[in-house]
Amino acid sequence: MAESFGGLLRSWRHAAQLTIEELSHTSGVSVRAIGDMERGTSRGPQRRTVEALAEALRLDDAQRVALSEAARAGRPRQEAPAPGACELPRGVGDFTGRTRELRALRELAARTGDEQAAVVAAVSGAAGIGKTALAVRAAGQLDDLFPDGRFYLDLRGMDPIPLDSGTALSRLLKALGVAERRIPADEEDRAGRYRALLRERRCLIILDNAAHEGQVRSLLPSAGPVMTLVTSRRPLAGLEGVHQLPLAHLAAEEAAALLRAIVGAERAAADPDGVAQVASLCGNLPLALRIAGNRLQSRPGWTAGQLAARLGDEGRRVESLSAGDLSVAAAFALSYRQLSLPARQSFRRLALAAAPEFGAPMTAVLAELGRAEAEDALEELVDLGLLQSPYVGRYRFHDLVRLFARARLSEEEPVQAQRQARRRMDDWLLEVATVAGRWFEPDYGAPPQDWSSLVELNSSQQAQEWLQTEGEAWLAALRQAFRVGEHARVVEVAEAMHWFSDLWMHWGHWPEVFDLSSRAARAMGDRAQEAAHLNYLSWAQTYCQARFDEAEATALRALELARDIGDVRQQGWSLIYATWSLWARDDHPSKESGLSYTRQAAECFQQAGDTEGYAQAMTSMGHCLRRLGRVEESVRHNLALVDRLRDPAFGGSPAIVNQAVGATLNLVGDGYFALGRWQEAADHYRQALWEMSERPISRAVAATLTSLGKALVRLEQVEQAREAFREAMELYEASGDAVRAARVLELLEQVARSAAAVTRPQNAG
Repeated sequence: MAESFGGLLRSWRHAAQLTIEELSHTSGVSVRAIGDMERGTSRGPQRRTVEALAEALRLDDAQRVALSEAARAGRPRQEAPAPGACELPRGVGDFTGRTRELRALRELAARTGDEQAAVVAAVSGAAGIGKTALAVRAAGQLDDLFPDGRFYLDLRGMDPIPLDSGTALSRLLKALGVAERRIPADEEDRAGRYRALLRERRCLIILDNAAHEGQVRSLLPSAGPVMTLVTSRRPLAGLEGVHQLPLAHLAAEEAAALLRAIVGAERAAADPDGVAQVASLCGNLPLALRIAGNRLQSRPGWTAGQLAARLGDEGRRVESLSAGDLSVAAAFALSYRQLSLPARQSFRRLALAAAPEFGAPMTAVLAELGRAEAEDALEELVDLGLLQSPYVGRYRFHDLVRLFARARLSEEEPVQAQRQARRRMDDWLLEVATVAGRWFEPDYGAPPQDWSSLVELNSSQQAQEWLQTEGEAWLAALRQAFRVGEHARVVEVAEAMHWFSDLWMHWGHWPEVFDLSSRAARAMGDRAQEAAHLNYLSWAQTYCQARFDEAEATALRALELARDIGDVRQQGWSLIYATWSLWARDDHPSKESGLSYTRQAAECFQQAGDTEGYAQAMTSMGHCLRRLGRVEESVRHNLALVDRLRDPAFGGSPAIVNQAVGATLNLVGDGYFALGRWQEAADHYRQALWEMSERPISRAVAATLTSLGKALVRLEQVEQAREAFREAMELYEASGDAVRAARVLELLEQVARSAAAVTRPQNAG
């Protein structure tokens, strides 16, 4: 009787005078594996292992043959696989993209046999994203690494009754060559037999469409040179020791490439714009692209542009994406049926959200759930691929999934329930927006103690974050309130935004906000409110749109209204807003008009007893003087104004007066800079920054830092200048002002070039 593999290995190790540890070090085979072989626990190691041991033991040819034959004899006799059992499905010849994922799977496959544990990868993603296609494609590319077979089993995870683990094990055992009469009746015994078989075989097992972790866990081998690839709409995060591979939607270029591959290069080249439009309307979803391509193939007379026109109808797009038994709607419906009732209701009603992203509070309002229940529902939707979560606490639809949710809402909920949900959401958004905006109003601040909602607004920072994060949502609610004639509500919300708008100046929607509020005030017949909100609109037209002529006309219209009703204070503000609209112009007549406006405004504020408005008018007057070239006069004016504003007897809101002091000191710095008095300019810019720190407005602080940097360059304080420019650029970037950020970057680069030009001759010497 031939000697066992373990006996041969032990005798030749002793002959080589090697310990197990030394043989392990030389061969690269683990100490535990060598011990198992010599004890007979592992009787038929794989060819690579045998070769490594033979090389380390320096066996001759005859000894190598004997060791290989002993290993082959020790392996369990493999029965022939059942014909057609667990065969791979047909792959697609036009498979496109997923290069990164295929590379990752090959790298994992190459590790099989080198690790004690079997390799398992879980591919997860939304319906129609191409999980099965990727798995089958990978199996085709990995044929060389798995000579003992590649097997596929559909676990039917989206069926009402998924395939149970016991039946799955039985089918896999048959595919591996186990006769049906020899398959154990007990499921646990089946799992043990399955693991034992795979411990010695180089196989690839694809477990497609898994329902959940429990269905898969007993199908995963514990050890051996086998790789298991599991696909599921759920992430299967509960599986231990699994390499997770979540799939995202195709990039736009990949999507267009897939469509071109399906319809053919010649036809795609005839209408490249149409192909790009179809890919975009399909949301770069592989299933939708496959269906669209198949429809074009079956209709030779159609162009891609004509199909794009048909898909442009949002109400019919999802239903239009069907071809034969392929259907986007059907794929989504399988996931929808898996949801709990709260998640289904949340899914449907989230189709009402106007903004592209939303969180748990809005979901709770729409679906009439508690916040914790809403969070659970959202995570359930993410798990089944019906929502995406770009970052913690925020969620969004894929475009096609949103249309599917809208269809479910229309079919499953009466119109009245839909209207009530939308009204509940809009009311909540406008209420929170008002409370958050008032954090920045001098007469309000923190919310009333008895106010509560689904969000925390315990600080101005939280208020600002909510207003910015939900900006599109509350703006949509404001539009709806205007449409249905809730004019007082519109004015109230916009008024709450007055001071906050300075802190978020780059947001492009302020002209619309204040246009709606001024029109709402006019509809109410409230001319005082109309004048105030026309002034806010003038500010937005000046600073958000650079439409200076229109901004001046708007402010003068507000002035006319204020005069009609005898509102002297509002007249002053109209004149100030008109002045601001002139500052960006270069024509001297406009500058003279600005000085006239500020003088009239100061008189109005004095008459109205408005010290805060008066401070703003006097600051604007100093600015106008400098722009008219009367620089020394502007410096004297502004220095006197600073002293007056700092006098406790001046009165007014400390926050507003402090802001005026900062702005005036900045103007003093500008004056000294124009006079070439760089040190005095820098000193006053620094004082201005200190005053501004009480209530910093990013854009104003960035402008002052930029001016400070320029003064420091003139003073040859290069490092300090760089620091000022860097801070200014960061503030502009944070506020979304790319144009000014680019200008400051150019200043930084100029400083760097100048410094290099100065140091180069010294280094050369």
